[in-house]
Amino acid sequence: MQRRALTAAATGVALALSGALSALTTTSAQAEDVVSPLVLDAPNRVVARSYDGYVYSGLGFRMTAKGAPFEIRATRPEAYDGPIAAVWQRGAGAEDDVALPEGSMSSWQGLDHFATVRILREGRRPRVIRTPGCFNGEATKVGPTGPISNPYPWGCPWNPYTLGSVMGVAQDYSASMFPEWGSALRLKPGTYEMVAFITPEWREFFGISEADGRAESTLVVRKGRENWRPTARTAAAAAQRAATADTTDDGLEETTDAPTAESAGALADEFAPDLRSLPAFDISLNEKGTAMRFGATVWNGGAGPMVIEGFREDHDHAARSGPGDHEDHMTAYQYYFDGDGNQTGYEAVGEFAYHAANHNHWHFEDFARYNLYGADANGDRLEDVVVKSTKASFCLVATDAVDLTVPNADMRPEYTDLGSQCGGRGAQSLRQVLANGHGDTYHQFRAGQAFRIGNVPDGTYYIGVEANPADEPGGVNEGRNLQELDYSNNDSFRKVEIFTTKRGVRKVRAAQVGVIEEWSFDGFLRN
Repeated sequence: MQRRALTAAATGVALALSGALSALTTTSAQAEDVVSPLVLDAPNRVVARSYDGYVYSGLGFRMTAKGAPFEIRATRPEAYDGPIAAVWQRGAGAEDDVALPEGSMSSWQGLDHFATVRILREGRRPRVIRTPGCFNGEATKVGPTGPISNPYPWGCPWNPYTLGSVMGVAQDYSASMFPEWGSALRLKPGTYEMVAFITPEWREFFGISEADGRAESTLVVRKGRENWRPTARTAAAAAQRAATADTTDDGLEETTDAPTAESAGALADEFAPDLRSLPAFDISLNEKGTAMRFGATVWNGGAGPMVIEGFREDHDHAARSGPGDHEDHMTAYQYYFDGDGNQTGYEAVGEFAYHAANHNHWHFEDFARYNLYGADANGDRLEDVVVKSTKASFCLVATDAVDLTVPNADMRPEYTDLGSQCGGRGAQSLRQVLANGHGDTYHQFRAGQAFRIGNVPDGTYYIGVEANPADEPGGVNEGRNLQELDYSNNDSFRKVEIFTTKRGVRKVRAAQVGVIEEWSFDGFLRN
């Protein structure tokens, strides 16, 4: 049944795309003066290696912005009750914006059916690759008039509950259409001719000439080493290198010593962080049906970063600290900044603790909380907690972009990997940052983190995700550790149903949130 749903969904997407492309032609005809700076480029020749019959290559095709930047901004309603709406920003004012037709983006991966690549070899069936227009590929500066560094993000969002994205190519920059380690292509060693072209409807909409919307190249495939191919870790490392290649500064004023007082300065609303929770997702049970696993994202929707630094009280003894020593704690301070990245204040906000088991790095205590709530006979959430997750401390990392259209969003945050941000046991101090516009996603699958439901009866429940949890209802800021703009948007609740099949297999079904359809990696509908 779910497989049929997948086929039906694919058909629906195709119909929506057909309608969107028709709308593109109509819209472009209404704005004949619209001209895009985009040009599709390619080198004359690309050499790639074949490993076990597969080729991993970006194929060399790039989108270049000549004389002006190219930028698309896309948003979805916070209630997730509407489609993604995208706008082509052509100038400094809203009067220059061009709205893209509804249905132009069925996902956050980019403009649907933007370009096609054909790989040709005499006597063989052509290979056809279709790609959305993400524009946030690995970018290279190709002219003197462009900005000193790339102002656009690397890659397009993956989280199904993303709320906004920015895609673009800076002036005099060239961005790859495919990742360096793109999808595996089954190609034998030899010489191939490649032809890439922007879909005619998109080319006409953006005012791209036929010559600028087409590129040709020769692909030479040579046999590589046997029994080797890029792994997920290799691809992730390549993505990380690309994401941080031109990042030399986080834009924040340095602080090298612990503050001498608990509090100084004040948090200004116009530059304040604002922690929020997305709905729990990727919800499933373990094989025994005794643990509920899920993903959860806490993100910063404010106009400034959430910056927390930790300092040991005894710096001299830090290097000698061993497992179980009381020195495996740091006093934590939250820092405030203005729009130029200058420090304006700080506040003592708790502590960091070193977690050796399964982590081997530092966590900020009490950053988020996960609870499973019961429901009444009408299916409405009750306040009583049925199961608590023991996960409460976190290493703050900007794992994924949630909404890069918020004010002052950090397009290319520095703090994106656990290795450099979370610190080792001997660290005397550390800084953890959740950049504005970005979220920190954790998947609860370990024992204690996932909900233990072995003794929980079938029925309706709610997964609660609470950012900056309240420990003293009715107290100052309800006892929350961190200072932020708005405490009313810290919670999210996802309705789920636990049930047992006729064969005695326990399962969980999550209620759909708005129009979002969650698909698992094996092609099944989650909700």
